[in-house]
Amino acid sequence: MRLLLALLLLVSWPARAEEVVLGLSQDSVSISTNFDGSEILIFGAVKREDAIPEDPPLQVIIAVAGPDQSVTVRKKDRRFGIWVNVEAVEIDAAPSFYAIATSAPWNEVISDVEDLRHSISIPRAIRSVGAPMDVSDPQSFTDAIIRIRKSNRAYQLHESSVNLREETLFDTAIAMPANLTEGAYPTRIFLTRGGEVVSQYETEIDVRKVGLERWLFTLSREQPLLYGLMSLAIAIAAGWGASAAFRALRG
Repeated sequence: MRLLLALLLLVSWPARAEEVVLGLSQDSVSISTNFDGSEILIFGAVKREDAIPEDPPLQVIIAVAGPDQSVTVRKKDRRFGIWVNVEAVEIDAAPSFYAIATSAPWNEVISDVEDLRHSISIPRAIRSVGAPMDVSDPQSFTDAIIRIRKSNRAYQLHESSVNLREETLFDTAIAMPANLTEGAYPTRIFLTRGGEVVSQYETEIDVRKVGLERWLFTLSREQPLLYGLMSLAIAIAAGWGASAAFRALRG
């Protein structure tokens, strides 16, 4: 009886009509002292068992996210002639980096319902469970962190930047800035038709510090006292050297 049920389930289970076959130009990024950013080429193909459906057209969304971080956002206001913190909201989880690339304008590639289900857009990728009762507009704090991180290129939305050929081959390039946070960067690819997700694929890009950057990072975490003393000694030596050079120039 169990074997019969398993065979019935196997027969009735719908086969995926379209699936992603993905490739990356590199699956790791090394951060060294002279690291000034990197560009990851993401390319792939759509595997099918049947002919390409005529309508609606296939679309592709690619999202690369950095490690999540909790962030406290504070709002300042002018009181008695000085700027002071008046409200604060803790964002539970916000990606340190987030880039989205699409094959068409955003409102053509995915519906709001599917975006909510898969948490793809930048606002959906940020999780803020609750805010203090005395905060009048908690959404403005999430909007503020999005605005700030968009201005320094930590958050990116590139509409119509995915090259999709014959609804089968696709590729795009994601520019990653110099101030990357170390960790795993989940990379998700979604295939959509008529705004609905028909297939998705996920992999990771590993971002790690190497060389002197790795040594300093490890030292600051494992021996903070030694790291502090070394930083102080370097600052004193740099100050003394600058002072000596200035005296030499004056003399």
